[in-house]
Amino acid sequence: MGSKNKLRRFKENETFANVIQPSREDLVESNFDLKGNWRSQFFKNNNPLILELGCGKGEYSVALAQKYPNKNFIGIDIKGARFWRGAKTAIEENISNVGFLRTQIELIDHAFAEHEVDEIWITFPDPQIKYKRTKHRMTNATFLERYKKILKPEGVANLKTDSEFMHGYTLGLLHGAGHDVLYANHNVYKQEGSPEEVTSIQTYYESQYLEQNKPITYIRFKIK
Repeated sequence: MGSKNKLRRFKENETFANVIQPSREDLVESNFDLKGNWRSQFFKNNNPLILELGCGKGEYSVALAQKYPNKNFIGIDIKGARFWRGAKTAIEENISNVGFLRTQIELIDHAFAEHEVDEIWITFPDPQIKYKRTKHRMTNATFLERYKKILKPEGVANLKTDSEFMHGYTLGLLHGAGHDVLYANHNVYKQEGSPEEVTSIQTYYESQYLEQNKPITYIRFKIK
């Protein structure tokens, strides 16, 4: 994407009512008004709150919002030029139960209050295979602690990935730390009984992986 295109998208994001772009300082210094108030102030209802972390173009968040109109969805990514597409689609199609937050995932517990979130989706994250990159792996122990803080006690997390490495790493970590693995599948499109919301919605990259016959893996878990 050219720099002109990016700038245009950044400018357009600023006009979108469904896009929130707090500064790092506001989040870290607890000056972020929506923390603890996403339902009442942003969505203006009391429906369940579901996050997609590293939402990319935002198509998964938008599709989930269309599928579940009685739930609230927030796609989160640091790359606003990417989720511009999802935000624009939601506005054009009048989908009011989805929003987008531009921030780093490391700051997630500054953007949401304790036990404010019902469910988390992590869709096709960078597996960060090199050892020195493990601190950026979105299911490492540090990230799981952040998720636990903002999830309700009965809240669940979902990992959908084309990376066998990420799938195996996460399963091992969850079992080793005594977390609850509710469901795990090495190939959701080939094995029967896969949850419908996992197979009925595909990201742009996911459809490409499927064309290459890459297995898509999935884990649903509770963080203890």
